[in-house]
Amino acid sequence: MTRLFGHPGYARFWTADTVSTFGTYLTTVALPILVIVTLHAGDAEVGLVNGARWAPYLIFGLLAGVVADRYRRRPILVATDLARAALLALVAVLALAGALGVGLLMALVAAFGALSLLYEAAHQSYLPRLVPPADLTRANARMEQSGSLAQTTGPFLGGAVVAAVGAPVALLLDAVSYLGSGLLLATIRRPEPVPAPTRRHLRRELREGLAWVYRHRVLGPYALTLHARFLFASMASTAFTLLVVRGLDPGLPPERAAVGLGVVLALGGVGAVLGNGLSHRVGRHGAGRAILLERVVEPLGWALAALTVTGPAGWIMVGASQFVIWLALGVSGPNEMGYRQAVTPDRLQGRMNATIRSLNWGMLTVGAPVGGLLAAHLGYRAAIGVAVAGLAVAATVAVLSPVRDARHPEPAAPEPAPAPR
Repeated sequence: MTRLFGHPGYARFWTADTVSTFGTYLTTVALPILVIVTLHAGDAEVGLVNGARWAPYLIFGLLAGVVADRYRRRPILVATDLARAALLALVAVLALAGALGVGLLMALVAAFGALSLLYEAAHQSYLPRLVPPADLTRANARMEQSGSLAQTTGPFLGGAVVAAVGAPVALLLDAVSYLGSGLLLATIRRPEPVPAPTRRHLRRELREGLAWVYRHRVLGPYALTLHARFLFASMASTAFTLLVVRGLDPGLPPERAAVGLGVVLALGGVGAVLGNGLSHRVGRHGAGRAILLERVVEPLGWALAALTVTGPAGWIMVGASQFVIWLALGVSGPNEMGYRQAVTPDRLQGRMNATIRSLNWGMLTVGAPVGGLLAAHLGYRAAIGVAVAGLAVAATVAVLSPVRDARHPEPAAPEPAPAPR
């Protein structure tokens, strides 16, 4: 830890990320409850609102990567954090005033998603400017550990806040967390190089970023199978939320089910914390092995959710499902990010991250509504089962691909001591 926090600016970067991540889990619980309880929306509309947040990733994702590579990244992080704080506050105020509808909420959520897209393109590309390549896996693991710790408490607290004072107030608290994150990032004083002024050509820049990812021997199949994983996981996640809130205990009011949802998601956070702690050890045997471990284990976790029964045993099963899924994601996440950042030149970091993430999260634009529609027509468990089949196919393709050959770079050898005179 001392070695990581010895890199100038990393401690504040990590703290800002932790603050906003804690707040994000308030919205994770509050938003579906806002749609279900305050707006009285159906299953399909819940899926549409979820999808609206990720639509900008599919439409503007590649452009965000160009922006992150053209300009200094810290000012982008600060501006988007402050703007997201304002948007969440607006949603909360409109909800409290009774002036919020599903259509307006979708528009505001889409605007929030566009800001998050730009933030994440700059965020993942800024870290390699604070930490050298050999420390990237540890740096990502440290950040994911704090994020996972937030996941163990944030959803539970979010559910308690929603049950006590309502979803709009929970959104206001999340707005405060984004405000704090933006102000903290603004205090980082480590010099950031301004990209060299060159003649810009948008189409060429976009093509260069796409070519780097999809023509790379490992990044290409990694990215394509990861896109498929996000598509089917978003289907499962939407149906899972509806299952917990509406189908696991039909007699339970949604406000009380929000507390249960928070506890279930918190168990996922416990799994993620443990997985992050194991990520470096597993990654020693190759980043590819850590990635493929997650791809194989995740469908098993969702399958457990698809087989849930009603009553207390059902709550245990959905909690165990999230624990298993996030344990695997916790092992894989730091290894994935560390490998991607280490093999990509600095001038392509923004485009690489945006290319992969835009299509990843863009899959949620499709998967979340499809998950809602399948839940409405087939039932919650059957919808999750369809997603499990898709995840299993994507995992099989990944296992048979060059992803298994992904390796982390070796730490740089220390410089020899000067010869005595």
